[in-house]
Amino acid sequence: MKISREVKAAILVLSGILLMIFLINYLNGKNLLSSKDTYYTEFEYNALSKASPVTVKGNNVGKIVDIVYDFNTGKTRISFTVDEQLNFTKQSKVRLYKTGLMGGNALAIVVSKDGEKAKPGDFIASEVEEDLVTNLTNSFSDISGNLDATLSSADSLLINLNGLVLDDSENGIKNAIAELNATMKSFQSVSYSVNNLIKDNDDKLSAVLSNFDTITRDLAVITGDLKDVKLSKTVANLDNTLATVNNLMTSIENGEGSIGKLLKDEGLYQNLEGAALQMEQLLEDMKLNPKRYVHFSIFGKKPKRYDADGNEIKDKD
Repeated sequence: MKISREVKAAILVLSGILLMIFLINYLNGKNLLSSKDTYYTEFEYNALSKASPVTVKGNNVGKIVDIVYDFNTGKTRISFTVDEQLNFTKQSKVRLYKTGLMGGNALAIVVSKDGEKAKPGDFIASEVEEDLVTNLTNSFSDISGNLDATLSSADSLLINLNGLVLDDSENGIKNAIAELNATMKSFQSVSYSVNNLIKDNDDKLSAVLSNFDTITRDLAVITGDLKDVKLSKTVANLDNTLATVNNLMTSIENGEGSIGKLLKDEGLYQNLEGAALQMEQLLEDMKLNPKRYVHFSIFGKKPKRYDADGNEIKDKD
């Protein structure tokens, strides 16, 4: 079958028109050869373009088809398509988020498995994610407020500190520094005096230290000697001696032995007391009548005799 030139030209023109339509739709985000499902959502403002991607967990699964302002509700209505293999329910959310600090915005489908499965043409609720720049702005706003309060407090502190430094009264730092300076000078003078004292008495201090060293060595020797002494044996001997003395004192207390009888015998005490009394009387009589006991005769004359009462005894002719 022979095709005429006119038919070939017509087929070529129709093919070009179809190709142009496909390219125009593709550039607008529509792929006529792919099976996509269209869904709808809306936002309070428009921050998207038709080139903005539709993602699930960061993966591109669709395109934005149309962005229309609804004059009745005052909201922006978004039409978007997703791959037919994506399964999500009507309880899912369409989240508007920023793709980066310098990037644009995109839509993310927060998939939910609860509820009825979403069908093409359904309306999916939306939400807006607060981006990093907004968070930083709010944080810097709070930090700025706190920084203002901190700077105000620091300014007040510096003013008070400046007044304290310039204060010449007893409560001021200047007076305290002056007193500290005077104290340091006094301490320096004392240090010089101590140095001179040590310098003048260097020989004496050396002698004292030498004596102290000698005493220390002597103490070490004494300590060594004490270590060699059998203290336990000495203490045992002392304990035996004390026990013997204790027994001796007990015997004396009980009137045993010569010393015990001497201390405990009342008759002996009375005899000794009588003997002492007689001795005292004898001495007193010797003092009053010495001729009765001592007689000197040049010519051989017999001495006079006296009785116990002191009367003279006359010889019988």
